[in-house]
Amino acid sequence: MAFSEGRDPLEHTSLYQRAESEDSDAEGGLGNVNKLIMRPPGHSGKAKKGHICFDATFETGNLGRVDLISEFEYDLFIRPDTCGPRLRLWFNFTVDNVKADQRVIFNIVNISKSENLFRHGMTPLVKSSTRPKWQRIPREQVFYYKSAQHQNHYVLSFSFAFDREDDVYQFTLTYPYSYTRYLGHLDNLCSRLSCTKRETLAESMQKRNVELVTITSDLEDTERPRKVVVVLARVHPGESPSSFVCQGLMDFLVSAHPIAQILREYVIFKIIPMLNPDGVFLGNYRSTAMGLDLNRSWNNISTWIHPTLHATRSLLQILDKDAQTPLDCVLDLHAHSNATGVFVYGNTYDDVYRYERHTVLPKLLAQHAEGYELLNTQYNQDHNKAGTARRYLCSTLKDQVNCYSIEVSMYGYKRKGISDVLPYTEEGYYRLGRNLARVFLEYYKLTGLIPLGLPDQPSNRRTRQSRQRHRLPREPRPRTVRTPATLHLASIYEYFQEEAEPLPSARYRSMSGTRMGQQPGTGIASETGTGVGGCRSRSYRFRSPGAPLERVQALTKRPAAEPRLTIIDFNQLTKGGLDLATSKNKPTVLRRNIKSRRCVAIVSSRSCEENIFSKL
Repeated sequence: MAFSEGRDPLEHTSLYQRAESEDSDAEGGLGNVNKLIMRPPGHSGKAKKGHICFDATFETGNLGRVDLISEFEYDLFIRPDTCGPRLRLWFNFTVDNVKADQRVIFNIVNISKSENLFRHGMTPLVKSSTRPKWQRIPREQVFYYKSAQHQNHYVLSFSFAFDREDDVYQFTLTYPYSYTRYLGHLDNLCSRLSCTKRETLAESMQKRNVELVTITSDLEDTERPRKVVVVLARVHPGESPSSFVCQGLMDFLVSAHPIAQILREYVIFKIIPMLNPDGVFLGNYRSTAMGLDLNRSWNNISTWIHPTLHATRSLLQILDKDAQTPLDCVLDLHAHSNATGVFVYGNTYDDVYRYERHTVLPKLLAQHAEGYELLNTQYNQDHNKAGTARRYLCSTLKDQVNCYSIEVSMYGYKRKGISDVLPYTEEGYYRLGRNLARVFLEYYKLTGLIPLGLPDQPSNRRTRQSRQRHRLPREPRPRTVRTPATLHLASIYEYFQEEAEPLPSARYRSMSGTRMGQQPGTGIASETGTGVGGCRSRSYRFRSPGAPLERVQALTKRPAAEPRLTIIDFNQLTKGGLDLATSKNKPTVLRRNIKSRRCVAIVSSRSCEENIFSKL
């Protein structure tokens, strides 16, 4: 399709007559869409289910225009940064008034940065009002390609199926982190903890506060020699992952972990979590409310145009002149839109020793941060980056101050041996902030600030203080009630005494522990476990295998067997059955050597039979 010269590259044709967003600003679509309902051509009156409603008039929202292409397809236009029409990458909008099982195709047609992570498999995020957890749209439904209908500009297209009519769906580039959330986190962090101090550093052009948070063990102790670390974040509004990393670092530093306690004793942390609150609130990608990139303005700071940078530079200069608590390190947290993993941008110096000392902290970060990309780490003196924080501050502050830009991917990271990219989650960014605190511990151990041998891991042993001081009294356990079992009908027999058989010659036990002897008159060895006449030898329990048994005196009386219980069912008793039952259950006399050789017969079996039949 041929295009005439001078034609707007964002203008395109469609099967339908183009339905533009009526609520957008007339000047290049600088405003966000406000409850825009997309009706099909020729339809008038009240909107029906399925006439999608787009909205971006909320904090961090960005969607400038919507065009209806066909019944199921929509072209979306990102609103450029305020006063910066060339910057278009961040988008964040909601969709409602959908119909169940309605399928649509969204085309984001005016992305200004063609080299981005969508080429590496990144997909937009989506959530709904009933499912508030962010999820990535599957790769099979996302396409990033050159569009011939838009003069070969890159277009991001993704298909989506709405499954719940009452839900409000939200689509965004990466996890949003708003100005309101930032203030709420600081309220929770600094209101209850004594190791934190919060103060307003400056006000933005639109009168939003830029807060400074100080974290250390004793805020009033100014005599102890300690070093200062300054952390800057969110200088670019669209790089929201840097806010998650900064929050993870702050949450860890105020915790009760041994590493956090050690760091608070020897280091003072000065943290500015959001340098560009106006751009964050407006939903810009890189600019302030006046269209300025703060990370290109450090070498040309104006008190009126850059109030946040001016206040930050004044703070750094004061800290740099303090001899008691000197400034040691400055970190500038960013999120990268074209690289995976986490890496560092540093500086290079003519002094070899200064350069080697400058590379220590990135090497420690490579050991502790999961997904560290060593190939993306750079040390340079690029003149095009002269206005960045790391390039400007390293030339104005003292030589011992190290300045870095720490970059984390908007998408994900790679593990060793795995080619696929693992997407970051909010918890993954928090974990990176916690690992950054561990890097500081190892760094200051190497430099000698923190002594070696301090416990840096929580103890697994339970101390007295961790136990419950006031134990609740326990109720005594109820005693077990024991009742004798009921006996129905028993026949107790009288045991007769007989003379014991003569004891044979000495017998031996086999090596397996069983006794072997000859049976009388047979010459065959027996493997019984009892002695002669069923009586065990007295030394049976105390004799080793294979030892000969001593002779046992012959018993003069047969021992009495223990009583046995016999239950007779008279309903099934026939003639002669009682004699049969009593003879069948008559106990066999056991020849045992027991301590008590007397047995008293209570009732004889014959008398028991007579009593039974007399009752019948």
